[in-house]
Amino acid sequence: MIQGDADADLVDYPDDSFDYVILSQTLQATRHPRRVLEQMLRIGRYAIISFPNFGHWRIRAQLGFGGRMPVTENLSNSWYETPNIHFCTISDFIDLVKTIGARIDRGAALNRFGSPMRVNAPWWVWNMFGEQAIFLLERG
Repeated sequence: MIQGDADADLVDYPDDSFDYVILSQTLQATRHPRRVLEQMLRIGRYAIISFPNFGHWRIRAQLGFGGRMPVTENLSNSWYETPNIHFCTISDFIDLVKTIGARIDRGAALNRFGSPMRVNAPWWVWNMFGEQAIFLLERG
């Protein structure tokens, strides 16, 4: 296991260095999410990525009805203290995966208890009701 700065350190690894590369709950905190995903799939055959879903209905409601940036159990920092710089939804992530030419082998939206939601639900259901997401990507 190696831990480091995904924005800066991934370029130092040669192609196909790992079978799996994992980015857990930090995609939204990277400066260049597209570049990070591309580098992950360059150095590893598979990439496992998990992230908070900013499209969840509670987040939409807090912003829409309260007029303020949301604070939830999974996103517990105020906007001025958050490490998150690139907010994304599950739908945004799926679009990015297509853009970089990768394949989604598996994916799951997780509810507030961390349990997977219904597997065969359409993406928009995951996007609206999943508080977090986890995906297994493979190079295209």
